[in-house]
Order: sequence, then structure tokens, then C-alpha cells
Amino acid sequence: MTWVVKVGGAAGNRLAPVLDDLVSRRDYVLVHGGSDEVDRLGAALGRPAEYYTSPSGVTSRKSTPAHLETVVLALAGKLQTTIVAEFAARGVRAVGLSGVDGGLLLARRKEGARAVVDGRVLRVADDWSGTIERADPTLLTTLLGAGYVPVVGPPAATPRGELVNVDADRAAAAVAVAVGATDLLLLTNVSGLRRDPDDAASVIGHVARDRIEEVLPFAAGRMRKKVVAAQEALRGGVGRVVIASTAGPTPVGQALAGNGTVFA
Repeated sequence: MTWVVKVGGAAGNRLAPVLDDLVSRRDYVLVHGGSDEVDRLGAALGRPAEYYTSPSGVTSRKSTPAHLETVVLALAGKLQTTIVAEFAARGVRAVGLSGVDGGLLLARRKEGARAVVDGRVLRVADDWSGTIERADPTLLTTLLGAGYVPVVGPPAATPRGELVNVDADRAAAAVAVAVGATDLLLLTNVSGLRRDPDDAASVIGHVARDRIEEVLPFAAGRMRKKVVAAQEALRGGVGRVVIASTAGPTPVGQALAGNGTVFA
């Protein structure tokens, strides 16, 4: 039985409790984001992040070549190395992988991205973001079979070998489908999908797999990508997806127990 844990990288996420809770567990892949680290490094390099909102309401970064370089430095470099080192300090053997390694994440470039600017829909120019077409499980299953924890993050590559930035939640969904995961846990800085983003008591506890479209209107900003990722994972054969918080001493256990928003 294999499962996938994705830990968010936005401000307010807590990595240490997630790693502590994973120490005694086996047969999982850890996928990470890193938006806060990317923003921090980008600002230090004089490359502040640019965001745009698509006509469907999804908020994304504009991945210019300079921003993509920042992504590689922050995620495939610093953050991934830090996670592997933190695992090592806990006695866990882990291997860091970007989506480029071994053809793990194959994507296509979003050449037709559109943004809503002052009420007008405009084409997003010079953007190197991508949509994942599939994940190759070969390297992951080899590492899992040898007792290693794969730690996976963006970027991905196109069939022509071009680097593209991809959403980590949807990458986690693709990985979960590829390895035949029973569960995908999307751990983030809130306790689940809320009917009211400002009301922690309004978390939606359960969403049937055929009713996901009905809750999409409640998914604002980055939460929308998590709900889309949940939908993609379930369509690909994953048994259950849980959006839950990284807070608390046992965030993985709490998510597995269904504390959050469960899609099944």
C-alpha cells in the first residue's frame, strides 16, 4: 500500500510536525511546494513574484525565465536539500528528486495562458509554466522498493527537455495516480476547504467524488488548485484525497483519520 503526502510551501505551513509524523511510517512519497521560499529568494535576487488570475478564477505565478531559475534554486536546490537533511536527522533515508529527474514529471508548456486584468482577458506573454501530462513511476517504485523516501518537487520537463514550472498540488495528484496510491494527503496552512474562507468553523467535511464541481465555487485562490488536484487524483484511481492542516503534533495521522476535507 503506497500513499502520497504533499506538504505546502506557503507561509503558515509547518514542515517539522509533518516530518516527525512520517518517521515511523513506510511506503510513501513526499511531494513539496515552496511558494514562500520562492518568493523570499526572488525578492532577495530582485525578482519579485508576479501573479495572475485566469478567467476560471485560478491564481498562478507568472513563470518568466528569471522566475523559473529562482524556482530551480529555491525548490530543487535549497528546500529539497533541507527536507532530505531533516529526514536524515530523524534517521530516515530520503532522496530528493525534481520532476526532471529520470523523466519523472512530463509536462506541456501553457502557451495559451490567459489573465484577467482590469476586467479584460489578456494573453500571458513569456510564461514558462506547464501542465503535467503524466508521471513516470519507475524511479519512485525503485526507491520505495529499496527503502528510500522519494522527495519530489517542481520543476518538470516537456518532451523537448524544456524546463517548466508546475503546480505542486497537481504534481502530487499525478504522482499519486502513477504509483497507485490509496490516499493523497494535501497538507496546507488551513484545516480544509471552507464555505467561508475567513471562518475556520465552515470546513466542508466530506465531498463525494461526483459532487466536486459543486464545491469549486468555495475554493478561492490557491485552494482551487488543491480541489482540482483532488478531482484529478480520484479520476486517476486514487482511493481518497484529504485536504488538511500541517498544524498539530500529528498532522499526517489527523489527515489519515479524516480530519479535514475528505474527497472520496
